[in-house]
Amino acid sequence: MEAHGAGLQRVFLLAFCVAGIWSAYIYQGVLQETLSTKRFGPDGKRFEHLAFLNLAQNVVCLVWSYIMIKLWSSGSSGGAPWWTFWSAGITNTIGPAMGIEALKYISYPAQVLAKSSKMIPVMLMGTLVYGIRYTFPEYLCSFLVAGGVSAFALLKTSSKTISKLAHPNAPLGYGLCFLNLAFDGFTNATQDSINTRYPKTTAWGIMLGMNLWGTIYNLIYMFGWPHGSGYEAVQFCKQHPEAAWDIFLYCLCGAVGQNFIFLTISRFGSLANTTITTTRKFVSIVVSSLLSGNPLSTKQWSCVIMVFSGLSYQIYLKWRKMQRLQKKRKA
Repeated sequence: MEAHGAGLQRVFLLAFCVAGIWSAYIYQGVLQETLSTKRFGPDGKRFEHLAFLNLAQNVVCLVWSYIMIKLWSSGSSGGAPWWTFWSAGITNTIGPAMGIEALKYISYPAQVLAKSSKMIPVMLMGTLVYGIRYTFPEYLCSFLVAGGVSAFALLKTSSKTISKLAHPNAPLGYGLCFLNLAFDGFTNATQDSINTRYPKTTAWGIMLGMNLWGTIYNLIYMFGWPHGSGYEAVQFCKQHPEAAWDIFLYCLCGAVGQNFIFLTISRFGSLANTTITTTRKFVSIVVSSLLSGNPLSTKQWSCVIMVFSGLSYQIYLKWRKMQRLQKKRKA
């Protein structure tokens, strides 16, 4: 009975994590799309300073992680010093800024789809720089994702979707997304290096260090000179409180979502987290299509399914690899 009760508790906890990640990031996606396409106030002005969202997100996550460390930290030392995150902070500032700026040029579903192809630059770098040889199933996953994203980009976007964009320009939008992925790859590699050197670093410590440097860099970029874009963003929020409220909710969703991601990884592992976040991206595209009026054609839906088939197969391959490793350890 005890084992059954523990198993039931684990199922409920997993369902709680899924609900938390899905609700936080799907709603954040809705807010992101709203802020990038909506015309605010009687003058019908757009919120052009999308990079300001990253600064606001950095500040909220910095405060959130500091509170969590004070509440839950056991007082143990040995974690990475705050200054070690300076280089990862640079790429973690530039990369997401490019990703969010892409929404001026391509639709939200297109951005989500493009950013789902993270495995492609990873495999390219692994093959060309490090001489890593991948298996045929791994190349098949990469082909499905790359083929799906490429076909989606080449298909004609509906006039209704294009009319919502600030400056429609598909090549520039997709280019910014892939640069975002390249910078993310460097950020992840640097974080892994820091974790190797300082194995006692907690998830909250990483969150604090990354967002501290992100706040510093974004403050310099947006407020470092008299006519910086940050002043215009603040002025816009004063004139349009509705936009300010959307930005606050956007940041809150990001901080709450990070909590659920940390909880999922600590209790169920990174594979479960990857599965949840991947399915969340698919649901975000569905929600955008239904709620935000971004209609996708049958061919575009085929491309979406092609990409997520590749991602699902990749998750299955990781699961099989884990199963083989567990059998070897038992043997």
